[in-house]
Amino acid sequence: MPLKIAVASGKGGTGKTTVSVNLQYFISKYWNEKVLLVDCDVEEPNDKIFFEKAINIEKKESEILIPYIDQEKCTFCRKCVDWCEFNAIVVIPPVKFAQVNESLCHSCGACLIACDDGAITESPVSIGQINKFDTGVGNGLHEGSLKIGSAMQTMVIADLKKEDPKDSEIILYDAPPGTSCPVVTTVSDADYIVLVTEPTPFGLYDLKLTIDLLNDLKKKFGIIVNKAGLGNNDLYEYLEKEKIEILGEIPFDKDYAKKYSSGNLLNNISEKTERIYKDIISKIKLNIS
Repeated sequence: MPLKIAVASGKGGTGKTTVSVNLQYFISKYWNEKVLLVDCDVEEPNDKIFFEKAINIEKKESEILIPYIDQEKCTFCRKCVDWCEFNAIVVIPPVKFAQVNESLCHSCGACLIACDDGAITESPVSIGQINKFDTGVGNGLHEGSLKIGSAMQTMVIADLKKEDPKDSEIILYDAPPGTSCPVVTTVSDADYIVLVTEPTPFGLYDLKLTIDLLNDLKKKFGIIVNKAGLGNNDLYEYLEKEKIEILGEIPFDKDYAKKYSSGNLLNNISEKTERIYKDIISKIKLNIS
């Protein structure tokens, strides 16, 4: 089984994707070449823009089964409505109307079991896409992309994580920001979590929420402080008080920010940045051994 490492953050804009892309690059260089990056931020996947030669080698639909109600067979008993936990079914007996709302349906199959009249069948409906890229770094990149208007982030992420990693020995999950269900789906089977934060009041507040989540999930984690040198010392005081390890600090750098904004993260990497990531990788290896 490959080693699974998730990169997460309590809020957007902390540099989680930056760290994920750099970690794959430096892991492939200094630890294990067979490292796969998986972009689980399916609402806004953007890892691929940081790879100059990302070639799409495979594309497939992410689908769920949506029930369809045959109104010729339906007796409008409303049993399927009672069984549906997501209020996705509307049945109005006086006007003999029965319909499933696709945007609310979670494809759990309860309505099929509930129906005694054989009036419900299922058909596949696309909720997004899964793309695989050869990036020239490690074992490449897998990406999930949610269909616009769909609310099925967790199902696309679950589909994405089922994809065969082939001969990958390390899988690096770039998680969505926040602490909601998509994040839980992403980190649930990870062996170790890298939390990316920033030394600001908002960064600290959201970091605490994420740490509470990971403690509930009983997950091992360490902290990377991005944009170090900005904000205040409250973050460091909290981490020291709670005895939480800092894996590394990445100082705020305008030149680095320019590279990020132009998608040139992996070009002309400074010796200082390389040393920081080498040290981070060494600490991760110690923590998971």
